[in-house]
Formats: sequence, C-alpha cells, structure tokens
Amino acid sequence: MLRGVAHGAKDTFTLLLTRSQYCNPRLNFSSVWTEVANRSFPVHFSYTTDTKSREENKKTIESLYSLSVDIKKIRRLKEWVLLQDVAYVKEVAGILQEMGADDTAVANILERCPEAILHTPAEINSQRALWQLVCQNEKQLIKLIEQFPESFFTIEHHENQKANILFFQELGLKNNIITRFLTSAPNIFYNPVEKNKNLIETLQRSYLSLGGSDANMKVWILKLLSQNPFILLNTSTAVQENLAFLHKNDFSDHEVLQLLSKLKGFIFQLTPTTMQKSMLFSKNVFKCSDEELKQLVLKCPALLYYSVPVLEERLEGLLKEGISVAQIQETPMVLELTTQIVQYRIKKLSALGYDVKSGTLESLNGTKKDFEVSYGKMQSKKERPIFNPVAPINIED
Repeated sequence: MLRGVAHGAKDTFTLLLTRSQYCNPRLNFSSVWTEVANRSFPVHFSYTTDTKSREENKKTIESLYSLSVDIKKIRRLKEWVLLQDVAYVKEVAGILQEMGADDTAVANILERCPEAILHTPAEINSQRALWQLVCQNEKQLIKLIEQFPESFFTIEHHENQKANILFFQELGLKNNIITRFLTSAPNIFYNPVEKNKNLIETLQRSYLSLGGSDANMKVWILKLLSQNPFILLNTSTAVQENLAFLHKNDFSDHEVLQLLSKLKGFIFQLTPTTMQKSMLFSKNVFKCSDEELKQLVLKCPALLYYSVPVLEERLEGLLKEGISVAQIQETPMVLELTTQIVQYRIKKLSALGYDVKSGTLESLNGTKKDFEVSYGKMQSKKERPIFNPVAPINIED
C-alpha cells in the first residue's frame, strides 16, 4: 500500500540521519556530524598514487620500521605513501614526540595517517602553532592529534584555517567548540573566511526577519553553529530558498523559527524538492488537510526531514507490528525511531503485558533514556504487590 503512495516520490537525497542508532533514536546529529566530516574529507595531496610501476622508498620503510609502525597496514590502505621519493619520517616523529607523544602514540598516528610523513617539518610546525591558538596546552593538542590525525595533517588550507579560527573567536565561539570543529568538521575551515562571514550574516538577517530579537541573535547563532557547523557548507541562496519554501507552505515566522530550533539548522541541508516530496508522502498516508499536515510537521519535524524511502520503511515497519495509521498520526514522533528500535521496544513492552496495538504509542516514544524511565515505571507497577503484607489489618469485633 505504502509503496503505491510513494511511487514517483523516490529521491536521491540521502543522509546519515536515515540510520539512527539505538543509543540515540532521535535525529542522530552526532553520527551525522562524524560521517559528513569523513565523507567530505577531500584528498588534498598532489602526490602520485600510481602503484604499478614504482618501487617503495627503502629509506621510508626502514624509518617506519624503526618506529614500530605496522608497514603492512600502510601497504594495504595507502601504499602510495611508501612510493614517494621524499618523506620526513624521523622529523615528523620527532615533532610528535616533542609535543608529548610516546612511541606507541607515534606509531598509531603514522599508521592511521601515513601521509603525515610527506609534509615538511616547517609545515607541521605551522599547523602546530595554528592549533595552539585554541588548545589549552600541548598535552591537549597531542591528544587531539592522536584521535583525529587526518584533521591535523590536512594543512593545504593553512591561511584559510587561520582566518576562520580568528573569525570564530571574534564571533564568540569558545575555544573548546572550535577545537571540536577542527577535529570533526574540518571542511568548514577550508572555505575562504568571507564565505563563512556572508553565510553568518544571511542567518542573522533571516533570524531577525523571522521575528527574532537583536538581544537573542548572538546566542541563537552560536547555538546553531555549535549544534551543526555544517551549515557553513551551504550557500546563502540555499538558506533563503528553504525559508521561502516553508513560508510558501503557510508556516508562520514563529513556526519557521521553531522548526529551525528543533532541527538544529539541518533543515538547510535539505532542498525544497526533497521537503515537498516528504510532505506529499505524509499527506497521502495520513489523508489530512494542508493545515493538519503542517501541525504534524511541527509536532514531528522528521516528517519534513527524512526522505520518502526512510519514512516509507518506518511506516511499513510500524504497520507490520499491527499499529494503525491513526495511532501513528496521533503520535507521529515514533517515526523518529528505526524499525529495529520499534521492534525491540514492542518486545520489551509485550513482556509486561502491554499491547501497543490497542493503546497509545507514547510508551514507545522518546530517547533511549526516556524509554528506560517509562519502562522502569511500568515494570515497578506490574511487580507491586496487590496489598501491603506488613500493613496492620483492622478486624472488627
């Protein structure tokens, strides 16, 4: 039935939010953050990766071997690094050790990011000084390099990185937030600083035009950036087009601000086309009016955010469990849960004698923590004795 509704509404927009994990059944922004950063991490090195006609650099191999680096791992993942005529193995290792890395840490860093040895000591020291602008000390810096070596050793946009760090500091972002950006959203630093400034100004104007106040604007912008720095990978045009789409669908200024807050700015990573397809799919499924659909979206922004294939899959999963469309419409937030999470929770509730097919879906809803609290209360109620065995019994003469 649902596939018929979705016919022709398949779209190519995919995002990691479609794979919410059990540990966080809501819109899983943290996982998105990580994968978007990894997906969009560009290969900046101009070195050759042709491995057919070249020989490995014996000096590089020997130097890595002396540092107990797993050379087989490098051969398997990035053999091209071993083929380069010039490498700075000992120099890079020396800088890392100078910052406080022990032998094991140095080996792990070079195994994970072997292209680090292709940078000159001067380049790495410049990057070191740059990151020290936001790190408390070198102990914190080397810890970050151990965790995110690829981010640190991407140094081809050094001037843009420096300009953007200074801009973010001027904007009011705390250094610990900026270090989080450097490690998990490094691409935003590759933009020319003027592009990031223009987008911030567009967001500020949009906030004020939607009824936000000057007094709260800075806090709103900083919170939005902290939650989703990938906003800066969008264009000012995309931001304006998405806001125009929401207004075209009769969302008031206040309601648009509400959606922006609930979706943490991820709405700007959508397009009017994908949002229109998702809304049309929901309207056909729930057979509701435009106003009713709008209220459903405000109640559950996932209806706007998730693509049609994801919504279709989750609806089908709920229907297979015997849950009705009417129940879903009453509690649409269950669509923020993956099918696997729904099945797990239904199984646990069924063990307590609770039948979701005849009751409310509120018991299924919520984050992992919300569900555990609700489930715990239901379990305690079920195990509570009918009478208190230690209470005094009144016997009439």
